[in-house]
Amino acid sequence: MDSSENPCEIRAALCFITDKAEFLLRLKEVSRQFQAHIICFNADMLAGRRHAEMAVYHAVRSFERGDSISNTLEMEALLYAAGSRQCNVGASFGIHNGENHLWICCIPSPEGVWQALEREFSFLQDNSWDQINGEKRDLLMKLFRIPQTELASLESPCRIRDLVLERVALLEVLR
Repeated sequence: MDSSENPCEIRAALCFITDKAEFLLRLKEVSRQFQAHIICFNADMLAGRRHAEMAVYHAVRSFERGDSISNTLEMEALLYAAGSRQCNVGASFGIHNGENHLWICCIPSPEGVWQALEREFSFLQDNSWDQINGEKRDLLMKLFRIPQTELASLESPCRIRDLVLERVALLEVLR
C-alpha cells in the first residue's frame, strides 16, 4: 500500500450506535465493496483533524515498511492516535455505543464511498472539533500524560496539539 497512491480523505461526522459489533460489520461491508479502509476516530479524544491525519500517515508508513504493530491498518491508525502499543487503548480511540463524534477517514477515497457511508453517518461541514477548550485540554493532558509543567513550558497553552502530535510520532520511536 503506497500512501502516495492512496490518498485519504477525512470528514467530521455524527452517528448513534446501538450495537457496536453490528455497526462494524456494516462498515466492513462498505469497506469491502469500495476496496477502502474506513477508520473511525473518536473526535472527543483527538486534538483535531491534524491528529487523525498524523495517525493515518504513521499507520500507512508502518505498513509500507512492514513493521506495523497490528494486523490491520484501521487498528494501526487507532494505536497511533492513542500513542500506545496496546490494542485495548487504541480501540478506545474508535467508536463506542451511544452518540459518537467522529473523524471518518477513507483510504483511498473512491467515488461513491461517502454516499454509501451516509447511511451510517451524518457528515458535518464545520470544524468545531478542531477547537480545544479547557475541558478538552484537560482530557488530552490526561490521555497523553502531559504534566502541567510541560504545558506551562510552551509559548502558549494552545500549543497542546503539538505535544499530542509529538506523542503520536513517538510511538514510531518506541517500538
